[in-house]
Formats: sequence, C-alpha cells, structure tokens
Amino acid sequence: MGRAFEYRKATKLKRWGHMAKTFTRLGKQIAIAVKAGGPEPENNPTLRSVIATCKRENMPKDNIERAIKNAMGKDQSDYKGMTYEGYGPHGVAVFVDTLTDNTTRTVADVRSVFNKFGGNLGTTGSLAFLFDHKCVFTFKKKDGMDMEELILDLIDYNVEDEFDEDPEEGTITIYGDPKSYAAIQKHLEECGFEDVGGDFTYIPNDLKEVTPEQRETIDKMIERLEEFDDVQTVYTNMKPEEE
Repeated sequence: MGRAFEYRKATKLKRWGHMAKTFTRLGKQIAIAVKAGGPEPENNPTLRSVIATCKRENMPKDNIERAIKNAMGKDQSDYKGMTYEGYGPHGVAVFVDTLTDNTTRTVADVRSVFNKFGGNLGTTGSLAFLFDHKCVFTFKKKDGMDMEELILDLIDYNVEDEFDEDPEEGTITIYGDPKSYAAIQKHLEECGFEDVGGDFTYIPNDLKEVTPEQRETIDKMIERLEEFDDVQTVYTNMKPEEE
C-alpha cells in the first residue's frame, strides 16, 4: 500500500464523520449529473457513479430518487464546481472543493474562514505543486479475482499499481489520471463490477508535520469550512494523526 492509500485511510472516515450534511452534498452531485446526462442511470454513467457513492454512504433510496426528480425541475439551481486553495494556520496547505450556485457567496465564506484562522486564500493553481490530482474508483471485489491482472488491464488508462482493499466492506479502490475517468469507469463496468463509484481527490505529495496543538487548530478550521453547504471536501497536506 502506498501514499494515497495511507492518506485516504487516515482522513476519509474522519472527514465524512464531520460532514453532517453529507446527503445535501451528494444531492448536488446528483443534480449536476442529471443536468449533464439525463435522469436515467443506465444511460448516464456519471449518475451511476454518484448513485454508487450514495449507496456506500448509506443515503436512502427515497432520497436518491427525490434528488433525481428535483434535478429535473426547471427552477433548480445550476451548480458549478470551484476549488479554492491557500495556506491555513502553521503553513498547512488547504484545498477546498465546492459545488455552488453563487460563487460570490462561496468565495466570501471560504475567505472569511481562512482569515479567521490566520490563513491566506491564494490564486487558483498556486498550490497545485503540493498535491496530485487523482480520480478514484471503488467497487465490489469479485470472488477469486486477480488484482494484478486487473491493474495490468488498466495500465493503458493510467491507473496506478497501488490499490486500497477494504476486507470489511469487500471493496477495492483504485487511483488513476483524472483525464481517464470515463475510460476507467467504462472498463470496470464492462468487466462486470458492481456499484462502481467514482470520485476525484487530491493527494498531498509532501506531508507537513504538526504538533497536537497545531493539529487541533487546523481541525477546527476544517470543521468550520465543512459547515458550509457549498463545501464538498477539504484537503490538507497535514500529516495524518497516527493511530
């Protein structure tokens, strides 16, 4: 297991645990997928992927169906994906992924938190060198499947040879080039994998050591950012706390 696996393992459960409005955030992702490709999952691979993620996060079927129906309404907002980046307290790099129908409101909200914690919001792309942008796919593991063979099949789609296996959930997570998202999803589905949920993530390439007191301050900043409905995920290059 490599850097991406260790980072996500240490941060994913903690991050989702803080996000009390997870279903609202997933609902926005459904809305974008429906507007882009229609309401029928069988004809909309992006929507299939979001629904698979919803299932893993235990979003009720009724909520999923309601979000799809609402996305078809004429009065629904058009959401736009925006990423804000800057330095938080103690020199920790922070990426904030958002889906918003009002960028003026969202950037003001994000900037207010950076300012409150003594950070600085930077320009788009200013911290890109500190993170690797990846697409991530999680799917049910087949009985007797050969992961080496699967990874070899996916090399042409720029998938990494490191993967994350969750024995409790019976799932596999792989990482690849964001530009290959559609091709990877298509290949996995053609191979017969079930509930192929896709996502995008930022993996820090240089983790920053912090003291327990510094970590507490940075965690408070992250929690404050995640309180905003527009915020999807917050990433940092802070070294995960060891178990």
